[in-house]
Amino acid sequence: MNSQCMGVADMTNSAVDRSQDGYARLAGFMYLFVDSAYLAGLFIISRFHVAGSVVETAHRIVASEPLYRIGVSCLLVGALCTVFLAAGLYGTVQAIDHRLALQALVFRVVEATVFAVVCVLNFAFLQIYVGPGHLNAFGASQLSAVLSVRTAAGIAGFNVAAIFFSMGSVLFFYLFLRSTYLPKALSAAGLFGSLLVPIVCFGSLIAPRAATWLFFGWMPIGLAEIAAGLWLLVKGAAAGGPEPAPAGS
Repeated sequence: MNSQCMGVADMTNSAVDRSQDGYARLAGFMYLFVDSAYLAGLFIISRFHVAGSVVETAHRIVASEPLYRIGVSCLLVGALCTVFLAAGLYGTVQAIDHRLALQALVFRVVEATVFAVVCVLNFAFLQIYVGPGHLNAFGASQLSAVLSVRTAAGIAGFNVAAIFFSMGSVLFFYLFLRSTYLPKALSAAGLFGSLLVPIVCFGSLIAPRAATWLFFGWMPIGLAEIAAGLWLLVKGAAAGGPEPAPAGS
């Protein structure tokens, strides 16, 4: 009887290991894919921005509307796949602390939702640029005011979504730090980078003129996510697990 119970337990543990390994590899792939989608979208959209001239920005968008739509679609794909990333991360680390993992999952889902709303606004305001006669329906000052509001809403939405991202990322990397799924140095780097993001985002919201140099605060978490993605994609979770309890505890 005992041997049968042990056999069932071994089979269950094996199934859990395979499941966590699959989640870990999903998370690793999605780390790389989501970052690539966001970077591609931001790179494309930034090509249309003319500093200090929202009207000239509008004319650039009208001249290359399909490319602009592709850029916004890349951001939307990134927001959508963030949900799959969060699910993969949750499935990998939920055995360490279910409640913290669930909180991290919720933060990342809210992040994806806010980013999706920003994409909706980008597509909606696109009609002002490309709609028949819409640009001519506004005076220069009116058009500048309307598009300035759109730009401000997009920047605010990005920073708000990123704050939710940072909270989820802090929790996920903290749980990785309590496990052996990632090297300790990589987990610590991810945790440090995640803690920098709220400083960058609140700084950008409070002092918009400092946003340019504050943007460099994204580099640590960006590098940590790429490294973590590669590690999880290649290694999976088969060789990892919760941190062993201290002897005698």
